[in-house]
Amino acid sequence: MSPWITVIGVGDDGLAGLSEAARALVAGAELLVGGDRHQAMVPDTSAARLTWAAGLRETMDEMAKWRGRRVVVLATGDPMYYGAGANLTRRFAPADLFVIPHPGAFALACARMLWSAADVELVTVHGRPLETLNLHIAPWVRLVTLSQDGGTPAQVAKLLTERGFGGSPISVFEHMGGPEENRVDGTAETWGERRTADLNTIAVECRPGPDARVLPRVPGLADDLFEHDGQITKREVRAVTVSALAPRAGAVLWDVGAGSGSVGIEWLRTAPPLKAVEKGHAEARCVAFERDPGRAAAAARNAAAMGVPRLRVVTAAAPDAFAAEEARPDAVFVGGGISAPGLLNACWDALAPGGLFVANAVTLEAEQALMAFRAARGGEFIRIAIEREKKIGSLTRMEPLAPVLQYRGIKT
Repeated sequence: MSPWITVIGVGDDGLAGLSEAARALVAGAELLVGGDRHQAMVPDTSAARLTWAAGLRETMDEMAKWRGRRVVVLATGDPMYYGAGANLTRRFAPADLFVIPHPGAFALACARMLWSAADVELVTVHGRPLETLNLHIAPWVRLVTLSQDGGTPAQVAKLLTERGFGGSPISVFEHMGGPEENRVDGTAETWGERRTADLNTIAVECRPGPDARVLPRVPGLADDLFEHDGQITKREVRAVTVSALAPRAGAVLWDVGAGSGSVGIEWLRTAPPLKAVEKGHAEARCVAFERDPGRAAAAARNAAAMGVPRLRVVTAAAPDAFAAEEARPDAVFVGGGISAPGLLNACWDALAPGGLFVANAVTLEAEQALMAFRAARGGEFIRIAIEREKKIGSLTRMEPLAPVLQYRGIKT
């Protein structure tokens, strides 16, 4: 059977920007799917109309009832880049779909700026937290960002200024590719509360000031960059721990006894932005279990400040909270509560086959629990001993941190 769903990318110039073949497909549709803006571009036809108002899943359920009929989905720009086409591929079979792309906002903005798209960070905050940008803001990085609405450029400018990148040039492109296309230029520190058209795309060249807050993507960020009450895996130990947990695209980490959330946050920041089709999602995910409400709230704030607001914090005691989780973890880190009866075995039982299990012990009781666990499950130990310099009057000495016994095992 030939494809019965055709996904057509549309620019701001509407049907006039489509090929004759694409317009013929729209005219011959029995069901026309798209948002209100796209529906308004199509003159009256005999096609039934369906918007996304009921929600993505519900709309696709309704589309499924039209199997074998002529269904046309109108989407903005390139439907396969943060678009409807990408969502539809997760529900319908490849044989059901045919996609006709149109130049998207990313391509158009790079063309307007004369930037090589291969050298630009392409990000969206449409339907996503603004703090996602914190992961990408770095000296001299070029960003092209899809906006949520006309207030987004001012929010981006404020975020850049707060991070010490106030001198960064900002160009906002409104209604690209249409008769109302317009460009608004400024800098982050002078943008103010200026509002633009809701349909806009933001181009930024991140220029650091003398007080810029620079967050490298490699693990081992300074401890004082995190909000914490002392319950934090120290930066040197954290770097070793994140490496042991082997961040990878599409994987799920459980950070048990998360404290400030530093390990889970750095694991998310380090995980490569590759696509994991078999998982059904592109980004690595982390669930942080922390029973103390104050620490759990701090972990959530740290995640937003570090650019990974997708960290999900569960304010509950482990292992009781495990039963509510649908996805089995590909990696588990235990940083607190190791000596609690049954915790290590509960984590191991939840771990997916082939998954990594890492635990850090700093007390004798925790070490004894890990020794017994290793005897039953296998795995290996390393001892992490760190010394930091400390001023003693006008002199300096090296002062050791508490040594850490780290366990690492693979569930075969």
